[in-house]
Amino acid sequence: MTPPPPLGRPRNKDGPAFDPALDDTALAAARDALARGRWADARQLLARTGDDWDRRGHRLVALGRPPTAAAWAREWQLAEPDSPDAAALLAFATVFRALGGKDAPDAARALCLAAGRMAPRDPTPWLGALVLARRTGTDDERVRAFDQVRARHRDHHHAHHLMAACLAEHQDGDRDDPLHEVYDFAAWAAEQAPADSPLAVLPVVAHAERYRVLARAGLEPGDPARSGHWRTRRARQVMKSAFDWWLEWDVDEDGADAPDTAGSSHPRRKVDLNFLAHAKLHEGRTAEAAALLTRIGPHATPAPWSYPGQDPGAAFRAARRAALGAG
Repeated sequence: MTPPPPLGRPRNKDGPAFDPALDDTALAAARDALARGRWADARQLLARTGDDWDRRGHRLVALGRPPTAAAWAREWQLAEPDSPDAAALLAFATVFRALGGKDAPDAARALCLAAGRMAPRDPTPWLGALVLARRTGTDDERVRAFDQVRARHRDHHHAHHLMAACLAEHQDGDRDDPLHEVYDFAAWAAEQAPADSPLAVLPVVAHAERYRVLARAGLEPGDPARSGHWRTRRARQVMKSAFDWWLEWDVDEDGADAPDTAGSSHPRRKVDLNFLAHAKLHEGRTAEAAALLTRIGPHATPAPWSYPGQDPGAAFRAARRAALGAG
């Protein structure tokens, strides 16, 4: 019998990975070890991560996703009851169990709050609360969790992406509003962030999230290739600004080889590149899309290729064929 592939890895070695770890090889190794009960690897990884809050959030999200993560996090917490890292991992694992209907959302929320009390400066437990509230909470709960994250790390990448997705779902009327709150939110966040912050790409994310909502409501074509959503004047300005930012601030890929070192590339940069490549492709700028897809390599992300109900693997491969002539 052929053994299953490692967690998050594709069965087709030539296809997109769709691995939540993205290109963080240390994270992928620790997650795979955790699935086999070796929580010491996750312990060491999180200790090395320190207060790099974006990287810590990225790593805890990926570590908490596998179905066995909660059991091994509990074992770790029994061994080290005062460990904020063990508490945070258990919180994230329980959040994903709750989203899968295997635990109560109240239990997951309580564990996020408990982890937050153990590390008051850490925005990551509140990121867990926001991940949970994104699917199970009220608008007020989402805003509160986001505000708590931002109070601790103003430019938190994942939290801003989650809030953009939440705000995009507010829909009044039968058309897109160019003054919609998600566009204002994304523009405000991009303007507030430092010049080198990847939040410069957030307006592109907001645009894709609005397309997802509009297409599901039947207000845009279900096939993004048939939509004019990326060809309006406003959209083109947003795409140009984000692409220009990438040209100026994109870092050498060698930074991914040492993801725990100061000055290394952003842990979620591949997320931004997927959104930007998707936008450039549907804007009709295939040369720019090709440059982005080349930099993405196999590290595709389900969003936005799945929008509004597409097979993300098929959509990503089609994008590569259109822009690069390769599947």
